[in-house]
Amino acid sequence: MTKVDFVDTHIHLYDMQHPELYYGHWQPGVPHPSLGDQIQKLAERNYLAEDYIAETRNANVTKAVHVQAAIGTKDPVKETEWLQEAADRTGFPHGIVAYSDLSEPDAEAELERHCQYPNMRGIRDFSHGDYLVRSDFQRGFALLDKFDLRPSMSVQWQDMEKLLALATKFPNITIVVDHTGSPTERTPEYFEKWKQGMVTVAQADNIRCKISGLGMAEPNWTADSIRPYVLHCIETFGINRSFFGSNWPVDWLFSSYDTLVDAYHEITVDFTENEQAALFSKNAEAIYNI
Repeated sequence: MTKVDFVDTHIHLYDMQHPELYYGHWQPGVPHPSLGDQIQKLAERNYLAEDYIAETRNANVTKAVHVQAAIGTKDPVKETEWLQEAADRTGFPHGIVAYSDLSEPDAEAELERHCQYPNMRGIRDFSHGDYLVRSDFQRGFALLDKFDLRPSMSVQWQDMEKLLALATKFPNITIVVDHTGSPTERTPEYFEKWKQGMVTVAQADNIRCKISGLGMAEPNWTADSIRPYVLHCIETFGINRSFFGSNWPVDWLFSSYDTLVDAYHEITVDFTENEQAALFSKNAEAIYNI
């Protein structure tokens, strides 16, 4: 199988010994909300840019975008600083999607600090509750236009109407739906609801779909089992508004890196060369300006 260039749009790097970074999702004794205790396997080692480069050397990875991993760190700009040092040292990551609580009064000052680092490209949204409609969140969200940042939205089908309304209100902000819309169940009933949620949110031209993270709800996945999710996203958003990511090394818990990338290739084997290039690299390069 000939592999095209792959720009991985969702990776996590971490140093468990870093004095200022805290990785709340894989601390000992703290079960992950969906993955439980198994995610703590990640804490048994560090995962640096050099480790990612070595692990992906056979998958034609040309560039990568890092998405916030240091959940619970007091100053989230410290992670951006550490990642920029890694990029200066190794070339990876090419883009940084950092964390900032957009509902906080000092969000603008924090975004300015993030943007001192040249690889800064976006903000990860990890808010809770009915925040999409809140005025304090929307005030901070509006700042992303000023700083030319891409929000990565962790939104499930239940809230896609609200995300559509947010996208409509801020048409100049390119919004990324993270992890394939985060489908958490594998039942026919859930699948239909998820499909309709994706159809709903795809109505906004400024929304993009990141196809990633499908192993988190289906640890024993196969190319055939994830195929309906991948193809529905591509059919719904179109080739030019869809792209792939790995969620590495979290999805290392469920497969090898090559197995995941091979599955994406298998699912899109009948696509044209231009379509494959768009999904695997070109769209990501354009969205994140990398």
